[in-house]
Amino acid sequence: MNFKNFSIALLAFTFGANAQNVGNASAKVDNTSATPITVGQLNGDNRPITTAVPFLNINPDPRAGGMGDAGVATSSTTNDIYWNPGKLAFNEKSMGGLVTMNPWLRNIVSDMWIGNVAGHYKRKKEEAFGINMTYFNLGKIEFRNDQNIPQGTFTPREFTIGGAYSRKLSEKFGLGLGLKYVYSNLTGAFVSDVRPLNTAAVDIGVFYTTPLQVKTSNSTLSFGANVSNLGGKIKYVSGGDNSKKDFLPMNLRVGTAYTHELDMYNKITIALDFNKLLTPSPLIIKGKDGTDSLLYYPDKGLMSGLFGSFSDAPDGLKEELREITTSLGFEYTYNNIFIARAGYFNESKYKGGRKYISFGFGLRYNDLGFDFAYLVAQGKYNNALGGTLRFLVAYTLDVKKEPGEEKITE
Repeated sequence: MNFKNFSIALLAFTFGANAQNVGNASAKVDNTSATPITVGQLNGDNRPITTAVPFLNINPDPRAGGMGDAGVATSSTTNDIYWNPGKLAFNEKSMGGLVTMNPWLRNIVSDMWIGNVAGHYKRKKEEAFGINMTYFNLGKIEFRNDQNIPQGTFTPREFTIGGAYSRKLSEKFGLGLGLKYVYSNLTGAFVSDVRPLNTAAVDIGVFYTTPLQVKTSNSTLSFGANVSNLGGKIKYVSGGDNSKKDFLPMNLRVGTAYTHELDMYNKITIALDFNKLLTPSPLIIKGKDGTDSLLYYPDKGLMSGLFGSFSDAPDGLKEELREITTSLGFEYTYNNIFIARAGYFNESKYKGGRKYISFGFGLRYNDLGFDFAYLVAQGKYNNALGGTLRFLVAYTLDVKKEPGEEKITE
């Protein structure tokens, strides 16, 4: 296999780009000066959106993983560095750290995994700092040349290291900013024109929470929004006509969560998230041979691609709505010791077709916490995390503050 094609195929296979062969969709190509790139033949109306380094949007958190990947407005944890830095300052614990492990494609290979370490520190009640690192090991690959002669082995890997700052602007409202460094190396030195990627990206999150009194019980209603992976375009392949840059997986997530205390020992949380990639939608172009192909415009600028992502789908509003995924999660907590979770994730069959039910549970003992999640894929599309147990180990500590440090900015 040609090395360049191998690396592209590996990328698509690993992250589920879903560029599937297809047959009879049609759409008009708008007037633009951008240079198009056609990517394979397609089937029906399937128009998945692809980006560079899509591992940035893989959820590293088993808590949210057990709730159908809903987490932008749930109660604060150290993993808010990923979900929403705006709510990190609302964490009840002044210090915390965690380690997570997520097997990847475990039903096919045994050496692919995603690991994550994170920590947070509240200098005072109104502000918090967080750091994290996510590492993606894609397993050992044997490279061969066009004559199928082995050339050696390499382990593709990607990682991101980042930090976040979160501040309460009032007792109910918080704002957060995150900055991350991103590295991706898919082929090592085996492919001369495919180089490692180095870039940076920014996350911006907001969070609002308010207490409610429902009869004689306490409840909380929260809202959150997070725009993540904002950054310049990058390219895998250097030189020639293939040197077009790709968008980062810029992403908008908004959601709400409602927590109700049934009594002094029992409480439930219901969370709902909506998620949309802020990158250009692909078009369908009719080929001279009667087949249809996906067509992308990598020459679109960063801002035009970002803001245009809300209105550039060829089929208008109908297709824009298809690009929104939905996460619905449920969490039951007993005495802040035992936690049970369930969730459902849905994505349009035209944009990737991911549908799965998730389950999870957690245990808390003093300052130690353990979370587990399990995913069951639905429909004809499998999931890279399907049939695997994901786990988290966390340690939190509450350091008493001086009374003068407990003030919140009005």
